[in-house]
Amino acid sequence: MPGADPRAGAIYDLGYRTYDGPRLGRRAAILALYTFTLRGAFGIGRRTSAKIVPLVVAAFAFIPALIQLGVAALLGSRIEIIAPWNYLGYSEVPVALFCAGVAPDIFGRDLRYRTLSLYFSRALLRSDYAIAKTAAFVTALAVLTLGPLLLLTIGNGLASDDLPGYLADHWREFPQSLAAGLVIAAVAGCGSLAIAAHAPRRAYATVGVAAWFLVTLPLAGILVEIGGEIGRFAAWFSPFDLLYGAALAIFGHTPGADSIQARADLPLFSYLLLAVAHFAAAALLILRRFQRVQA
Repeated sequence: MPGADPRAGAIYDLGYRTYDGPRLGRRAAILALYTFTLRGAFGIGRRTSAKIVPLVVAAFAFIPALIQLGVAALLGSRIEIIAPWNYLGYSEVPVALFCAGVAPDIFGRDLRYRTLSLYFSRALLRSDYAIAKTAAFVTALAVLTLGPLLLLTIGNGLASDDLPGYLADHWREFPQSLAAGLVIAAVAGCGSLAIAAHAPRRAYATVGVAAWFLVTLPLAGILVEIGGEIGRFAAWFSPFDLLYGAALAIFGHTPGADSIQARADLPLFSYLLLAVAHFAAAALLILRRFQRVQA
């Protein structure tokens, strides 16, 4: 029996057709990636176990504000248990947990499973990918930092006996709360992502982000106490102390005598300037990482 002719072949019509519809381009791709990442930060569209950490931590971030509003509503007058400029002290643990639990997955899954080439083969630039993902995570974190502050400000006004008088006395707290929440989310979010982007393994990224928040806090306190003129600058490099100082600067409030900001005796506006510097440095590290990473 003669063998098959190697030059022979068969053509099968599988029904593939070219796409002739509208091509939305780069802007739509960035928006789609932003939306997808924002949903994923809260576990939406993912398995049930991925929803537990972000949703539980987000709920804990709102508990102090809800307690404050409940007390004010029951007593019929404004009882200020938690001042807006002190709220970071109550939400710092949820912020750190959210960053440590969620930030490693923002870039980590794409780095581990080598899917970056799929993104970069389309309309997205490398910088577009980094900016869209970072913006989505900062937005998710702003739910924890901005949401409770605005809830506290609005709820205190509604629970007060004299709403017009409250608004006249405290109208500045609304834009101040907005600014403080955004600054905290931007610095904490970008700093966490800058660490996580350089540690593709989830465990290493989680430990690195947690150490940035939790190890620097007592270390800064020790250095401020025993470090003399040089050690007091350590308050700029602990994210919790830096962001609390920035919040005090935004609200124009003097730090308490027991706070590290009072012991360091640095100008409050310097915390806000250093917060901007931290954000810029972290953003540059993220952009640099994805300009050089192999797709």
